[in-house]
Amino acid sequence: MFLEAQRASVLAIIEGLDDEALTTPLLPSKWTPLGLVEHLGYAERHWFQEIACGSAEPLPWPDGDVPLTTPRPPSEVFAFYRDQCERSNAVLASMPLSTPPRGRHPAPLGDEITDLRRIVLHMIEETARHAGHLDIVRELIDGKTGLGPR
Repeated sequence: MFLEAQRASVLAIIEGLDDEALTTPLLPSKWTPLGLVEHLGYAERHWFQEIACGSAEPLPWPDGDVPLTTPRPPSEVFAFYRDQCERSNAVLASMPLSTPPRGRHPAPLGDEITDLRRIVLHMIEETARHAGHLDIVRELIDGKTGLGPR
């Protein structure tokens, strides 16, 4: 429930932004809102497929993109994010929270991930953190605040 709320917040915060706003960096670190959504898709894939299940299908595009930016159009990135969330939900529906991970994330964080429950907690943390980043950027873009279900 909490992870779903954070995912919904991410999408609600950037809803209505045009392609230019989604792909223009506003901060010195040069990340873009669309790049951050793609990053969250990668995080869902990594934690629930690669770590919880031990493997993931290959991505439909080559690796090597600049972190937190993307050359892909919004429709493709949003479809990727939604698909990864659906896959994550399927993993959650198929395993008890006490299930140990089949894959391994590097230390030190990897040492803390002892079961699916901790993967879920990490993804709540990761998604909420980036929703906060998107909140700030949205306010810089058009002054809107307080978007999302929470």
